[in-house]
Parts: sequence; structure tokens; C-alpha cells
Amino acid sequence: MTDQAVDVGGAAAQCGPAGPEPSGRQFFGRRRELKELREDVERAGLDTLSGRKSPRARVLLIAGRPGSGRTALAEELVRLLADDYPDGVLRARLTEPGGAPVPTERVARDLLDLLDVPVPPGGDGDELGGLVREALAARRALLLLDDAADAEQVDPLLPENADCLVVATARGPLTGIPDVRPCVLGGLDPKSAVAFLEEFAGSVRITVDPLAAANLAEECGAQPAALALVGGWLRDRPQSAVADVTKRLRALPEDGGVLTARLPAADRPLVHAFRLVYEGLPGPTARLLRLLSLAPAGLADAQTASALAGCSVSAAQNTLDDFVAYGLLAVAGEPHERPAQYVVPGWLAPLLGRLAEAADRPAELQLARARMLERTVRLLQSCRAVTEPDGSPARKKLAGLPRALRFPTAPLAAEWLRTRRSALLAAARLAVEDGELDTLARRLVAALVRALAAHRGTAAAAPDLYGLHQLVLDVAERRELPREQAAALLNLGDLDAEAGRTRDALVRYRAALDAGRAAGDPYATGRAMESVGGAHQELGDWTRAADWYGRALAQRLARGERADETRLHGRLGAVLTYAGRYGEALRSWRAAVAGFRRLGDLPGQARALSEVARVQEYAGRPEESLRTCREAVEWARQAGDLRLQAALQLRLADTLDRLGDPAGARQHRGAAERLLEPAREGAAPAYEIRSASAKD
Repeated sequence: MTDQAVDVGGAAAQCGPAGPEPSGRQFFGRRRELKELREDVERAGLDTLSGRKSPRARVLLIAGRPGSGRTALAEELVRLLADDYPDGVLRARLTEPGGAPVPTERVARDLLDLLDVPVPPGGDGDELGGLVREALAARRALLLLDDAADAEQVDPLLPENADCLVVATARGPLTGIPDVRPCVLGGLDPKSAVAFLEEFAGSVRITVDPLAAANLAEECGAQPAALALVGGWLRDRPQSAVADVTKRLRALPEDGGVLTARLPAADRPLVHAFRLVYEGLPGPTARLLRLLSLAPAGLADAQTASALAGCSVSAAQNTLDDFVAYGLLAVAGEPHERPAQYVVPGWLAPLLGRLAEAADRPAELQLARARMLERTVRLLQSCRAVTEPDGSPARKKLAGLPRALRFPTAPLAAEWLRTRRSALLAAARLAVEDGELDTLARRLVAALVRALAAHRGTAAAAPDLYGLHQLVLDVAERRELPREQAAALLNLGDLDAEAGRTRDALVRYRAALDAGRAAGDPYATGRAMESVGGAHQELGDWTRAADWYGRALAQRLARGERADETRLHGRLGAVLTYAGRYGEALRSWRAAVAGFRRLGDLPGQARALSEVARVQEYAGRPEESLRTCREAVEWARQAGDLRLQAALQLRLADTLDRLGDPAGARQHRGAAERLLEPAREGAAPAYEIRSASAKD
């Protein structure tokens, strides 16, 4: 949650780890607090006083209620200190707009992404938190942790490096983190409060009646968020006097319905200021504001607002800009950028949620949410389609979309995906958690997976894809969709295997096998059996690997799937070789050779023959191995694959050495060198034989 900024723009940008920095704005007040915080950076800690070097980064805590300007103060402090931290500033938001703490693994994943550190897909909070601390151990960086719920959120992310600095904001103290002295915020000082109000309301009325301005600031509790709201109200009503606003605020009945139920006294100035603004909005405008409570991660743009309210994109854009002028929204990034992204401040999100529940029927809210998700799906489809070649079916379909849903170039689509990533992932999570829009949720997740893979690549997007596949699995289990359950489990298993969690992958693959059988899906069943075999192979259990490869092969043979049969013959041959069952391994590799021949795959045939030669050598039949290796070289030559031919000739040379023919070995090494010379001149990497047993 991000608080109202103490600046001209009215609200600070709510910056997630991958989000943009808040745009530069004039800062008001808090000079004493800034001075104390800067002095606190250099203050000797308990470790220093005891003669020990501090093992961790210093933590500066800015505590205050939502709307007190704690985030703006933190940002101003970061701006002043940034030059002292050459490795940069990292930002993380620790609380969702609705008030739920952000899981540690999600925060850590985004921080690692900012640090350009590879993130293992599916890693838990402990693992990823450790990677964050490790990455910061050799850096001098400044970490801003916004709206921490408790010390348990902050502690796993603290760098074990005294050269780093952590600035945290929270409602209260972070008990449990040693040597932290909070800077507790109240209202602005009177002079700064009036100056801040003047920036919103204009200077004339404030100058004419400074006493009324001071009274109004006092009525608002000198809270920046409340001052921004009443200042925006005054700016929109040039005929109203400053004193009129104070009277209106005092005249508001204490019984404000859902907004004032169980309202703490400290929150009354802000809620009253919001009521003043909200109750003066036209009906459609007030409704759009309420519907922003549905915006994923508290982030919205004109497309999101248009879909929620069922209005045009241009009308939604104008209304969002009006909300910024009122101090109701913040702009993420530079205000002039289009399409702009807007942030619902943390103090406002729960108020809008209460109003929506009270004023709008559940069916209306669900319809608005469905429209938003449908619009998001179409934008993601467009985002992916723009990466397809000109003239492809996807590009033709893209050309038929309304202009507002089209991306003119792939780079613009990639930038949109990057800046909207947090909101898109949040939309997918919320859609699945809703439970009543599962069809839309499945389409949204599928579209997001394709867009991320198209623009970022599967490897780079793997951490996000892991979470998305888990969402698919949640829906599939809830709706009892075994085919989709099997697909999600296979995808998760592959990512677990790539991350080195082979035993976890094995559990996923076995569950996928059960789901595939329940669905009667031969592809999923065969794929799962092969993956189970691959997991056992990775664990060094050659007997079980051979058994599962054999089961998968039997299914492929029954279905006449030649390419898969050939691959499985190779994988089976590899594990039988490792197990020392050379006779069976030779039969499998020869079957693979025959399969590649039928498929017309000459390079594959040559590689499989080289594996036959290897097994023959292991079995103590060197002459046969030599003949087979020469045959493999000839097939590589016929295929025109110079790199493969050179690699096979090097293997042939090794065999001749073992047979006591050094002259023949030198001849083949020389031939291999000559074949590789053009590639080396072109700075291309040398070819390396990959066993046909390797997983595609």
C-alpha cells in the first residue's frame, strides 16, 4: 500500500519491485524528520558500540498511518541518499491493496529480477530470500520496503552487508528487528500544510484568507492525503471560499454508513475529506471510482477503467486524469507518458471496496470484473500476435481488432507487457481465487503464458510461468478437469526438473500420469511415462528409468508414432548402456538407427550409429566399433553436416588410438581439424555431440 505523497502531484507512485520510480515532484515539509533520518544512517549501532562490525544493513523505519505521507518521505530520503549507493535503489511493496501481505517469495522474485539474478522457478520464500541476501552481499545498494505488515516480512530480505541500507515504511514498529528506531509521522507542520494545500487549490484564495487556510489544514489533521483531497475539491470549484470547505467538513454527519463504521478517531480527517470529494462526484464518475477497487494490484489504465465501467477508452482516460487532479489516484512513471498507468493509493483501496459492496449489486461487480478480464485476454492475444510473421493467421486476426486493442509494433507490445506485468499476474491470481469465472480465468492464464513466452522467452519467463501453471492446476482440480490437470502437472514437473528439484518433478510426473489416465489422454499418458523415466535417469536409477521408457515406447509403438518411437529407442539405449546391459542397449540403438533412416534424418542416423559404436567398444568389440564409427562418419558426410562429421572423426581417432593405430588416428584428427577450420574462422562454436538420449 502506498500513501498519499507530500508533493505537488497529490499522490506518490506506488512502485513495485519492477515498477518505475516516482516522477520528480516538489516535496513539502518533513525537514526535521529528514534530518533525523539522515543522521540515523551514520548513528552508531549496538554492534558498533560493542566493538563488532555490524553483520547486517542498517534499517530506517518510517512509521505512520495510511495517508500520513510515509511513502513520500521514504522516497525523498531515497532521492537524497541515492548517490551514496552506486549499485542502485530497489523498491518492493509488501502489502496488497486489500491489505493482505505479499508473500516473501513473490517480493524476492521481483527483487532478483531487478538484480538480473536468475530465479529458480518454484523456489520458496526461504530459498529466494537467501538468493536476495547473497546477491546484495557484494553490493552497495539501497532497498526501499514499502508498507511492511510486520518484521517477518522484512527480516528475510535484509542484506547481510553493512554497506547496504534498508528504508522501510509501516503502520507501527517492526518488533523483532534489532537496532531499529522508528521515525513516527503525525501531521505536517502548519506552514508546510498550508503550502501543500496551496499547490492543489491555487494561491489566490489561500493568500486572501490565510487564517481560513490554516483552519482548513487543522480540520484535515494536516494529513497530506486529506489536504490533497480538499485542495482538489477547491480547484474544481473556483467560486467556493476556503472557509466553505471547513464548514462542509464540520457539517458532515458522523454516521457516514460503511465509511465511518468502527472508524478510529485518527482516520476521521482523511475519511471526511474523501466523503466531501466522493459525494460531489456525478453518479457515473463515482461508480467508476468504486469499480477501481477491482483493479488488480491497485493498478489501472484507461483500458482497465473502460472495461470496468463499460465506457469508451477516451472517456475513461479523462476520468482517470480528473481523479489524479483530485488527489484520488497517482500516476506511475512520468505523467506525460501514454498509455499512463495509475495507482490506487493504499489508504483509498479499502474505502472503495466498502463503497462498492454497499452501492453495487454483486452481479454488477461480477459483470464488471468479467469485462475487465475479457479485455485483458484480448490485449494479451494482441500482444502475442504482433510477434508473428506478417501474413500469418494471427497477424490477420490482429488487423481485424479495434485500434484500441492493437499494438503497432512488437517492441511497444513488449514494453506494455513489461510495465503491466505485476497487474497482469495479479489479475490471473484474482481471477482464479474468485472461483466463479473459471472459464475466463483459464483463457487469461493461457493468453498470459503465450505472451510471456513470445516476448521474454520460456527460460526468462520460467518463474512467472511456474506460478501460472500452478493457477491452471488449481482451477483444473476445482473443476475436475483431468486433461488440463495433467498438462499443468507436466509443465510444473518440467520446471521443477530444470531447477534441479528432480524428486519433486518425479512426484508431479506421477500425478500427471494418473490424471492423463483418468482423462483417457494418450499423449499426456505417454509424455508422463517418458518424463518419469527421465526423472529416474537423472537420479541414477537406470533400472526404473529403463522400465518407464519401455512402457512409454510400447504405447508409442501401438499408436505408430515413429518420431517418438525413435527418440525413445535412443533414450532406452542410453540408460541400458549406463546399466551395463550392453546387448539390450545395442538392440535399442540399432532400432533408433532404423527409425532415423525411415524418417530420412541422416544426422540423427549418424549420431545413433556413433552411440552404437560406443556401446560396442564398452562391450569389448573394438573392431566392430571401428566399422560402425566409419559408417557414422559416412552418413554425416552424406548429410552435409561438417561439424557432426568432424566430431565423429575425432571419436574415430580416439578408437584408433585405443586399437594401437596412432597413424590412422592422426589422419582422422587432421581431417577433423580441416573440417572445423571454416567454423573457427567464423567464430562459431565447435560442435558437440549430444546423445540421442538427451531430453528434447
